[in-house]
Amino acid sequence: MGQDLPGSARVVIVGGGIVGCSIAYHLARRGVTDVVLLERAELTSGTTWHAAGLVGQLRATHNLTRLAQYTSELFASLEAETGQATGFRQTGSVSVAAGPERFEELKRQASMARVFGLQVELLDARGIAELVPLARVDDLVGGVFLPGDGVTNPVDTTRALARGARAAGVVIREHTPVSRILVEGGRAVGVECSMGGEPHRIRCDVVVNAAGMWSRELGGAVGATVPLHAAEHYYVVTEPIEGLSPRMPVLRDQDGHAYVKPEAGKLLVGWFEPVAKPWPPRHQSGRSVIPEDFSFGRLPIDFDHLEPMMESATHRVPALAQAGIQLFFNGPESFTPDDRYLLGESPEVAGLFLACGFNSIGIQSSGGAGKVVADWIIDGHPPMDVWDVDVRRMMPFQRNASYLRDRTVETLGLLYAMHWPYRQPETARGVRRSVLHDRLASRGACFGVVAGWERPNWYAPAETVPEYQYSFGRQNWLPLSGEEHRAVREGVGLFDLSSFGKFLVQGPDAERVLNRVCANEVAVPVGSIVYTQWLNDRGTIEADVTVTREAEDRFLVVTAAATQTRDLAWLTAHVPSEARCIVTDVTSGLAVLSVMGPRSRELLAGLVDVDLDNEHFPFGTSRVLDLGYARARANRITYVGELGWELYVPTEFAAGVFDTIEDAGGPFGLRLCGYHALDSLRMEKGYRSWGHDVSTDETPLEAGLGFAVAWDKPGGFIGREALLTQRESGPPQRLMQFRLPDDSPLIYHNEPIWSDGRIVGRITSGAYGHTIGAPLGLGYVSTEHGRLDGPALLAREYEVEVACERIPATASIRPLYDPSSSRVKS
Repeated sequence: MGQDLPGSARVVIVGGGIVGCSIAYHLARRGVTDVVLLERAELTSGTTWHAAGLVGQLRATHNLTRLAQYTSELFASLEAETGQATGFRQTGSVSVAAGPERFEELKRQASMARVFGLQVELLDARGIAELVPLARVDDLVGGVFLPGDGVTNPVDTTRALARGARAAGVVIREHTPVSRILVEGGRAVGVECSMGGEPHRIRCDVVVNAAGMWSRELGGAVGATVPLHAAEHYYVVTEPIEGLSPRMPVLRDQDGHAYVKPEAGKLLVGWFEPVAKPWPPRHQSGRSVIPEDFSFGRLPIDFDHLEPMMESATHRVPALAQAGIQLFFNGPESFTPDDRYLLGESPEVAGLFLACGFNSIGIQSSGGAGKVVADWIIDGHPPMDVWDVDVRRMMPFQRNASYLRDRTVETLGLLYAMHWPYRQPETARGVRRSVLHDRLASRGACFGVVAGWERPNWYAPAETVPEYQYSFGRQNWLPLSGEEHRAVREGVGLFDLSSFGKFLVQGPDAERVLNRVCANEVAVPVGSIVYTQWLNDRGTIEADVTVTREAEDRFLVVTAAATQTRDLAWLTAHVPSEARCIVTDVTSGLAVLSVMGPRSRELLAGLVDVDLDNEHFPFGTSRVLDLGYARARANRITYVGELGWELYVPTEFAAGVFDTIEDAGGPFGLRLCGYHALDSLRMEKGYRSWGHDVSTDETPLEAGLGFAVAWDKPGGFIGREALLTQRESGPPQRLMQFRLPDDSPLIYHNEPIWSDGRIVGRITSGAYGHTIGAPLGLGYVSTEHGRLDGPALLAREYEVEVACERIPATASIRPLYDPSSSRVKS
């Protein structure tokens, strides 16, 4: 055995599906050939072999679409490069809408496609019939055609990737199951595998877990969070249909939960039904274990489950009623809690990379995912912002098997469900709750979910049910959230922000460590609050945080709920081993109550034991004070653009502090406010949101955050040199604020920004501004390689495209609301 496999390699990949082979191929393409790929059975034997082979290019976000585009480009050239047929054909795809809301979604997607340079055509019923003659169109409102989409043979494409990797020297071994990942000192250092029943160890620098639906157990055994669960996935293949064109585009009838594609003179019809069946069935012990010998496996057909799906497909393609069914197929696919796959280095186990949980889009994602992981391993960072699929977005609790099973019932169907703005999951709810949850629920809170936290998004009055009524327009909660918004602008509002991520950084070297990580200066007096970004060596933004100096040797770092795991991993990774500094996640120990608005000082003044005027408590300062029967840390800071304080209270005291504030709030018009109001308030003020308006694709200069950079502080900071270079040449893009006419459709993200008849940028986030009285957005605009400065950018006329309609927009670089921040500092 030892003679058949090397004892060491630079990279070991576990899993021989299309993604594992793509990673091996892309590593070899970049010259890293000291790679071993181990497959437990045969290549493609997990889920790749039974995939439908759809290769779509348009995904939900900017960078995921870029990855899907790359996959299509790769597949187009792979056969010529490797000599292995792939079956790839660009036949296009047609998505149809049975109602105006679905057509609105498709048109918004079409607009987004234009941002990425994808060719897209709007269709009426006649145009659909011309492209897909088998489709029933009399009840359709319209559709969209993406000519660049296609299909491929998953098995042959995987073989082509494997052949390309082998030709460069990569070792690929089948029938070699990996029993465990080897970990030393918190780092993956190899794998233990078996071949012919004999154990063998391979030492390596990097282990890649691309083991598909087995990835959770393989990674979980060494403490890695790998949240995925398999579900049954159905499709049928008909008998041959006379006259069926092999060039027929893929038909997607999302209202019917079905896709239809030609398959060698037959039709393959598959579904993403609203209520899925997790697999394997839950054992009486509570565990769901995939059988050890499961390979090229098929699951039993549940005809009762399949019947309504067959009826919907027959309605859209009547020829199915006469065509015989040659194959009923049911096979497992892996799904994650948010329907996005898992890429990147595990925050729990250094050197362990994940590439799994592909939610039935593994074929169309494989090329881009393989390139990203290979680049990440070689360069130490991904080639673009991949936050949407970065494993660090996941929380440790999300590896819980019961949670995953319950969520998977819903997530499969979400692929074809309406992608409403602000849509909230319905399953596996109530996981993380603020200690104030029951109080807020009793006051009419409608909760949304972020990182498992149940957070009040808006409040319903007593006679109104706190439930969403979704649409792409002005949803039912908008007027209610508008009242909360105005309460903050005119009086005082109370937010529960307990879901903030909070890290205590302490020790004699805490200042030195943080000052190297932070772009801004944190060597400040005790009681000072610093707004700052954390940058990487390329000068782009890894995190957007506040740092409060609580003592000479103690700092409190506060970040968003969604980035808690990511930011903690980044910070701890940048604490030198010899530094006298420790980082502790104290998120659960501190509740946060935010009291905001021009009357916040009046309200709090009667409850605390310190002066709150500007002389004694200026903006950007922090003090510990008495409030009710508790001691609380009060930070004078804002994310809404008004006078106010964030109150950090030990969790066990939070309910008492809340009651004290609420009881005193009546004379001041105190109103409970949710996260939708928080978002509209910050949008008016132009405050950035990490993962939307700033990310690892942008620098502080591009984002208009140069004021938060301490260019000349002693010792510098990570990313300073790259940022200085950009300061000299000028940023290639600039974040601006946009205002649309009040009667315009709402904007959300990825809408094209036009000027002079061409697309010059895209919207990164949007909300309705209740004070300004208009739909607002933030978005990046090209500076033409640094040639256009602020005045030149403002001199241009702009339009924002929404659902294929261009709408005039007013642009601004300064905040549209209170640009001088006089209200914040009042």
